[in-house]
Amino acid sequence: MMRKILVLSICLAVSFAASAQDDLTFLEADDPVALTAEQKAQWEDVDGKLNAAWGNSDFAYQRSVVPTEVSSEPFRMTVWKGERASALIVLWSGKAKKGVECKIGDFKADGAQLPSSIASAHFVRYTLGDQQTAEFMKTHRYRKGETPAMLVPDMLDSLSSFYMAPRTARPVWISINVPQDAEPGLYKTEVQLTSRRDKVVLPLELEVVNHTLPTPDKWSYHLDLWQHPSAVARAYGVELWSDAHFEAMKPLMKRLADAGQKVITATLNKDPWNHQCFDAYEPMITWTKHKDGSWSYDYQIFDKWVQFMLDLGINREINCYSMVPWNCELEYMDEAEGKVITVKADPGTKIFTELWTPFLIDFKKHLEGKGWLEIANIAMDERSPEAMQAAADVLMACAPEMGFALADNHKSYKKFTMMRDVCVAIHHSVVSQEDIDMRREQGFYTTFYVCCHPSFPNTFSCSQPHESELLGWYNIAHDYDGMLRWAYNSWAADPQYDSRFAKWISGDTYLVYPFNRSSVRFEKLIDGIEVAEKIRQLRRDGVDVSEIEAVFEKICDAEITDYNFPWYDLMSQARQALDEVSRR
Repeated sequence: MMRKILVLSICLAVSFAASAQDDLTFLEADDPVALTAEQKAQWEDVDGKLNAAWGNSDFAYQRSVVPTEVSSEPFRMTVWKGERASALIVLWSGKAKKGVECKIGDFKADGAQLPSSIASAHFVRYTLGDQQTAEFMKTHRYRKGETPAMLVPDMLDSLSSFYMAPRTARPVWISINVPQDAEPGLYKTEVQLTSRRDKVVLPLELEVVNHTLPTPDKWSYHLDLWQHPSAVARAYGVELWSDAHFEAMKPLMKRLADAGQKVITATLNKDPWNHQCFDAYEPMITWTKHKDGSWSYDYQIFDKWVQFMLDLGINREINCYSMVPWNCELEYMDEAEGKVITVKADPGTKIFTELWTPFLIDFKKHLEGKGWLEIANIAMDERSPEAMQAAADVLMACAPEMGFALADNHKSYKKFTMMRDVCVAIHHSVVSQEDIDMRREQGFYTTFYVCCHPSFPNTFSCSQPHESELLGWYNIAHDYDGMLRWAYNSWAADPQYDSRFAKWISGDTYLVYPFNRSSVRFEKLIDGIEVAEKIRQLRRDGVDVSEIEAVFEKICDAEITDYNFPWYDLMSQARQALDEVSRR
């Protein structure tokens, strides 16, 4: 069970009610990276007051290092109505600071006002992560268990006050949800940072332009972050698929829906990924072979999970994994033997067809009865063209009305043109505009994905925050419909303390933390999604975006995995162009 310290509450037992979540905080590790003599000397010049300044949310600030590249000048944000915007404050002091709080005032403009409740502040917690070594950045190859550790600022805590240890820095993440009915104008407010003896005031300006983002459920961006229900059950200490389990998942999955998620991740049988993460993906459908050789299928859990997600507004697709799991194993209850049987069923074999044929026929009938057939896909993850062909043959013979989805690292979309949802690896290939257009005309989605590769750009806990937003700019530059990422919440053993998982680079398997805590990289990912939505809307409205398109040409001409390319400078240029266009 995760390390934990309970503060600010008499509630000393772990509880997962909303009131108790706010009282739970986490122990941070000692910094495994020794300070240089110069870094130590810099602390000698820092006084014992609470220091606060605006930082750059695109970069990570080390906990043990005196922050640089900060400013106390008014920080201005150009935002759309309906946008979720973010900023970063950095705190530091030579002495310990107790009871550190952050309060944001009302936003006031000429003749208009927005309440302080549109903004929230979260202290950023440090967790252990892998270092982005020169070898990893150059080769994109992670050496399991050999990468040195470092502290990374990632988790957004929900504490209302904070204790700052001496000679440490502490980022504070500011989130602003701009109302859709906000009057355009320049709004000003103050952010107050206080401890028991100190007070610092930082001015914040919000330039609201006359454009409106729709609510996330209406975004066109095809976001597919794989969900992992069984990881929630383990981390929260609740029984899998119990009412308590679904109650624990609700705020977490609501956060996902509010990011514009469009796809439900479901499992058909035994763990499709052969336990490639800390928790196995538990099956949602129970297969039973009766004594007479007939089959039946219990969809109770599958139905409960899908309906749960649909009720949260995630309703574009149900991607069901997988006809070709990574180890090609299936399991079923055998009545004659009175036990669960595990069988190897390679695509193209007789047993593969014998097992999948009755299931697909029954599954199609079940989906029809639920009204879900049109949004349900049989989904595959990085399977070979040969395996795909064998699976497609059986699927087309049994349930041709069902969709087909693939995370594609073999350019299989060229062959399997009937696939509703194709996602290509960012480091393998770029889908041509012609292919995207042809698929779009059929109502199909074409997206890209990042996973354990490449080293850049990515959403690891050790990635620089701006990499997450860069994915949104890459998306719209290449005109993809969206992106996929495994996974949303496939947690390591104790992610709040240590985000590393030996098989993959730290944070690879999740973007948020237990107890419904967001992360810096998840918030920056949303920033990138909003960028794509803004530009699509400007195009639909007939606004001249040629200045931005010129930047897109540079993005498309460069190799996205080349971390030496000035991606940040290019993204900053694109941001400025978007702000200028938005003001018109």
